[in-house]
Amino acid sequence: MIYLLLGSNLGDREAYLNAACGILEDALKVSLKRTAVLETEAVGFDGPAFLNMAVAFEAPEGLTPIRLLNLCQRVEAALGRPRHKPAFDADGRRIYSNRTIDIDILKYDGLVRSTKRLTLPHPQIYSRPFAAALLEELEGNNN
Repeated sequence: MIYLLLGSNLGDREAYLNAACGILEDALKVSLKRTAVLETEAVGFDGPAFLNMAVAFEAPEGLTPIRLLNLCQRVEAALGRPRHKPAFDADGRRIYSNRTIDIDILKYDGLVRSTKRLTLPHPQIYSRPFAAALLEELEGNNN
């Protein structure tokens, strides 16, 4: 099972979440299991509150983690999120910003890996209580 976290804090946040889900379903030819939508404060920067949700689906044949990452980034771009090289503050902490849509791969079929582009499971699942709660909601529904 693959688990994604989606978030939006600009514009019609709910519309961006729904549009991202629709594009993912069309591209992957799967039906997404969706969680409830939670509103949370921005983490790591001052900005408008986010709407967050998680989705789960079975991996279609031929879908690799990198292909999924590329798809997620194409969906983000299609929905108006510019792709910038990550910025870091003087203490080495990543600087985050507002976004129309953010899609993170939380877990991919139990795979554990760490590359320059992708770490699985997502390293911030449990440092962000809303992400852990949404993941738990989906995992509880799949048992």
